Amino acid sequence: MTYRHMTWAAGAVCAGLALVALVALQRYPAGAQLPTHWNAAGEADGFADAATALFLPVLLTLGLSALFVALPRLEPLQERLERSRALLVTAWAGLLGMMAVTEAMIAGPAFGLRPPATLVLAAGGVLLIAIGNMLPKSRPGFFVGIRTPWAILDEDNWVATHRLGAWTFIAGGLLMVAAGVLPLAAPTRQALVIAAIVIAALPPMIYSFFHWRARR
Repeated sequence: MTYRHMTWAAGAVCAGLALVALVALQRYPAGAQLPTHWNAAGEADGFADAATALFLPVLLTLGLSALFVALPRLEPLQERLERSRALLVTAWAGLLGMMAVTEAMIAGPAFGLRPPATLVLAAGGVLLIAIGNMLPKSRPGFFVGIRTPWAILDEDNWVATHRLGAWTFIAGGLLMVAAGVLPLAAPTRQALVIAAIVIAALPPMIYSFFHWRARR
């Protein structure tokens, strides 16, 4: 899928989310407070009035999509960004999916649907898995990938770091999906989510540094 196709897809998602938000707003009673944020345990811990909560995913989708549209124009390493297209498109599509899930969590009760509060965690885990699958297909750049200074300056370091990152992101994603779908106590679920993020992100960064040290 090209950037142009993703731009059209993002526009369609924004329009769909806005329509859902508008219909849901008519169905919620005046003064309703709806969730806008969920903590690492999958519990709602942030609330806002109905209009703000319902249209927040729409605004976030617009903002994130504008950023993704701008990235190809901002990246100085253009030829390398082109080789990272699969990762960029996957991350963009995944975030659109996350915004759709978030809208479903907020607007669902207005349509008689009550998705489990931990659905956001499971969706985040799927996003990590999808990104992990695409990490080895990226090349050094300033905006996409695991951007350690040692990897940006050395393509061999970048390739090795992202091959490891693929495994750690997938492992972290699976752990986060488990946290989202298993019947766990809140403290246990929160610990799993934190562990998933650490497992996904930290080992590749440490490895990138030692890979650089070993080649000095």
